[in-house]
This record gives sequence, structure tokens and C-alpha cells, in this order.
Amino acid sequence: MGILEGKKALITGIANEKSIAYGIAKAFYREGAELAFTYANEKLKSRVKEIALEFGSELIFECDVSKDQHVKDLAHALSSAWGKLDIFVHSIAFAPREEFKGGVIDTSREGFKIAMDISVYSLIALTRELLPLMEGRNGSIITLTYYGAEKVVPHYNVMGIAKAALESTVRYLAYDIAKYGHRINAISAGPVKTLAAYSITGFHLLMEHTTKVNPFGRAITIEDVGDTAVFLCSDWARAITGEVLHVDNGYHIMGVFGREEDIKKEVFGE
Repeated sequence: MGILEGKKALITGIANEKSIAYGIAKAFYREGAELAFTYANEKLKSRVKEIALEFGSELIFECDVSKDQHVKDLAHALSSAWGKLDIFVHSIAFAPREEFKGGVIDTSREGFKIAMDISVYSLIALTRELLPLMEGRNGSIITLTYYGAEKVVPHYNVMGIAKAALESTVRYLAYDIAKYGHRINAISAGPVKTLAAYSITGFHLLMEHTTKVNPFGRAITIEDVGDTAVFLCSDWARAITGEVLHVDNGYHIMGVFGREEDIKKEVFGE
């Protein structure tokens, strides 16, 4: 029996089998959760439908989070299908591709609005509409962030600003929803080769750097993130809320170089 047995979980943001949200769905399914999925537009519908079937689900719902009515319709559809909800995974972020070129100083007003609306406000809007379905369920919400919210990552630009706002939103929502018995946390995952990641100029160099510098000297996988999400959404994490948990093989703890063998090589030529 899995530790999420009997739980009903909504997964947003799956694009393909390389998505972090896919890794979370896979781990949830393994641990016994019943899953439902959203897709942003018709282009993604067939792909998400195939993934849903892989996890024994026929529940897929269109939800363009930039549209209030879509968010309301999603909550209504879930209410009709399940009548209740235990877990909501927010894996949604977007900024126009051109905003990842140059620096933050080149950010357009429209690009900034889009990044904040899709990547941050969507968490507030979805939480508000889905909350009634969690009544009496001790619900858990997970969102995805990245170290670029805390430190400068060249070319991450406005998305770093949006992720910083997202992390602050997690803390404020944690306060708001605690009175209902619910929790919300963020996972700050290390770089993963997702479809969205390749919008960032020089992403392959970022992957090489973080893998070299982190104490374990290995890359993060979607399975690493999925297992962490299982823990955070289980009763084992019942006293954890408003937290940003790093799943990056310790990259965020490092100061200058990295592992001892790399330091010796680069500094002392050994």
C-alpha cells in the first residue's frame, strides 16, 4: 500500500515524459494516488491524454490559467468528477522566449506581465478555486521553483524575478490556508532537461556547471523531484508548510568551486 493511497491529485503543467510534472505524476501513481491532469491548449491535449492513460486516468481538463473562466471551469469539472481533492501540483511557468535573451534590463513590460500572470498569479487563482474541494481533507499543494529566484542566473532574467515572487506567494498562501488545515510548499529543483528549459540561452552550460559544482557531481532527475513531492504531500510532512525545499544535490550550499577533486585541479593543478 502506497503512502498516497486514497488521495486524489490534480497535476498541471505536463508537456511530455521529460517534464518535472511527469516525474511527480509517476511517483504519485506508484504510491497509490488517483490522478487528474490539465492541458493548456488543444495542441497539448492528445499528448496529455496519452500520459493520463498511462497512469490509469481519463480525467484531463483544458485550463488556460490566463483565463479566469477556465480556472473556474476546472474547479467545477473536478467537483463533478470527484467531489473532492487532496493534492494540487502547480507546475506552470511561462515567459516569452525573447525575454531570455540579453539581460533583465531588456525585459519588456508585456513580457513581465505575462511571466508574473502565468507563473505566479495562476497559483493564487487555482488555489482559491480549488480550495472548496479540499474542505476537511487536510490538502497539500506543491509548486515548482528554481535557485534563480535567490541568486542571479544569467539569461534566466524575468523568470528569476517571477520565481522569487512565487516563493513569497507560497509563504503568504501558507498563512491563508492553514486555518483550513491545508499546506503549501515549493520544491526548488536543480536544472532538468525539460522542454521549457531549452528556451534559456546557454542552458547546456548551466547543466554542466551545476553538475560539476554540486557535492554529488551528478544531475537532478525528474524522479528525484517526484519522490520529494510524494513526501511533501504525505502525512509524514504534516508539519511542513510555507517551505522552499531544495532538490539540487546540494548545489545551493556551495560557495565558490565545488567538490574537493575539482578544487585541487583548478586551484592547485593537482
